[in-house]
Order: sequence, then structure tokens, then C-alpha cells
Amino acid sequence: MAFAERLAAAWYAGHPALLLLRPLETLYRRVVARKRADYLAGRKPAYRAPVPVIVVGNITVGGTGKTPMILWLIEHCRARGLRVGVVSRGYGATPPRLPWRVRAGQAASEAGDEPLMIVERSGVPLMIDPDRARAVQALLAEEPLDLILSDDGLQHYRLARDLELVLIDAARGLGNRRCLPAGPLREPLERLAAVDACLLNGGAADSAQGFAFNLQPAALVNLASGERRPLDSLPPGQAVHAVAGIGNPQRFFATLEALHWRPVPHAFADHAAYGPEDLRFTPALPLLMTEKDAVKCRAFAAADWWYLAVDGLPSPAFVAWFDAQLERLLPR
Repeated sequence: MAFAERLAAAWYAGHPALLLLRPLETLYRRVVARKRADYLAGRKPAYRAPVPVIVVGNITVGGTGKTPMILWLIEHCRARGLRVGVVSRGYGATPPRLPWRVRAGQAASEAGDEPLMIVERSGVPLMIDPDRARAVQALLAEEPLDLILSDDGLQHYRLARDLELVLIDAARGLGNRRCLPAGPLREPLERLAAVDACLLNGGAADSAQGFAFNLQPAALVNLASGERRPLDSLPPGQAVHAVAGIGNPQRFFATLEALHWRPVPHAFADHAAYGPEDLRFTPALPLLMTEKDAVKCRAFAAADWWYLAVDGLPSPAFVAWFDAQLERLLPR
């Protein structure tokens, strides 16, 4: 197990060695608190877009379901007649220049796996740039939009925002509730009191901690042909090689088990770059992966490689609350 994986495991399971990191945590807390205070007080300038900006982020390191939430928001806002755009950091992307407009068919190494997945699934206008304020300006220069969604960026205060939505993994929670590097928090726990809504990915029901949000498996999609099959096309008990290069691979493996398949797990680092040699497994079995991984593997996919398409499903209470926010931000 790599050091980063051991450290993450310690954050959630506990380990006495984390006490040694408390001085670094104290320094980290001071830095992030000062950064936020500078922007809130106007000592550092923030760019205010001419249209509402909604940030979908997290307070913990690792995957929490932001991308499925972004995809749900895109479709929900479009159904209300809104023209939506997305900006993203483009983690791991190496575009020819920045800002960079992501389009379907680009290489994942150029566009970033998550931005490319969002564009190929939804066709949304999407711009990547670590400077999200610059990405918003570039996107608005190209597209007439009513609303901007920022994929991640909760801690990117140079971009002013009108709404902050935070995703939390309901199973893992907030770990030991300490900040980096002694814990998984990007900002102190008190930051959650300032956001507009929390969504618990995998939550059984709405609670005082936040709205329930779940990932609903929808279909199996063949990487080579694009064929879409129902979930029951693989029988219960089917053994499969399961590939996940996401922030929390165990969530994907648990999903396959809940569908009554028998996954042979192959966990990779988040945003891992794959080659054909990385996915040669024995014995010969169908291979299932996440949609985020699939955008990086289509060029060399075998005939029995599939990705599990999932849809984000927020609670009805969240939908009603969010619609009220849209009415406030975009009065008719």
C-alpha cells in the first residue's frame, strides 16, 4: 500500500502516529483561515461573474460524488430552460493552452478525465483552467449562458459564488475531523456552517447533517461499441474484473456487490492513466469499470469491457430547495 493510501486509511480508522502531524495541521489551518478571511474582507479581489455561479465541492480529500451531482444539475437546470456552462480545474489535464475548451472526442490526457466525461455525457459547454475565474470569463466570451456550475472549487475563493453545495461520503463521513495532513479536511469543520447545503452521498434519508443523495446504477455500456445493455444482462453471481481509479474505489466495488456480481477488485490511484498492459488480468472475465475510467480506455478496449453508467439521485426535499434557490437567483 502506498504512503498516501496508508495515510488516508489512518484518517478514517485512526492511528496514534497522526499526533505527530498536529503541528503541521495547526500551520495549515492558519493558512487556509487567512486565505478565506482575506477574500471575505476584500483584501484580495474576487471575480464576480455576470451570471450566477454555483460551486459543487467537498471539504474532504478524495471522491464524494461531485461529478454525478454536476451531471444531475446540468439536466435539471436545462429542463427549466436554463443555458448552463461548467468550469473545472481539469486535474491531470495537459491542454495546449489555458483556458481550454473541452470537447467530445478529445484525449483524456489533454482534457482531464472528469471534464471529458461530463462533456461526452451531457454536451455541456465546459472550460478548464486552474484559475476558475479566468475559465468563467473565457466560457462566457464563447457562450451565452444563464448559469455557471463550478466542478469543485469550494476553496478557490478568487471566483465569487452565489451558492455552495458540498458533497460528503455518508459511509466514510469526515474521518477524524481534523485538517490536512493530520486528517482529511481541506478546511476546518466549522466551514460547513457557511455553505448553503450539504448532500450525503449514500445517505438513507435527509437528516440534520444534509440532504440524501444516491448513485443509481442505470446500465452497462460497452467501451468498444457503445452498446448499452440493461443491468440484468450479467447474471447474478457473475465474476468480473472491477477497475476503479477514483477517490474511493471501494464504493464502486460495493456497488457491484450490491448488484449481486462477484467483483475481483483492481483499485488504481484517482485519475490514473491506463495503458493496455495495466488491464491484462487473469482469469479471463468480463471487465467492468467506472465511466470516468472508461474515457481513458476506449482506444484499446477489448470486446468484453464495460462501464457502469450511474445517475445521481438527490432527495425530493433537495430538489424543492434547489428550485427555490434558482427562483431567487434567476427571477423570471
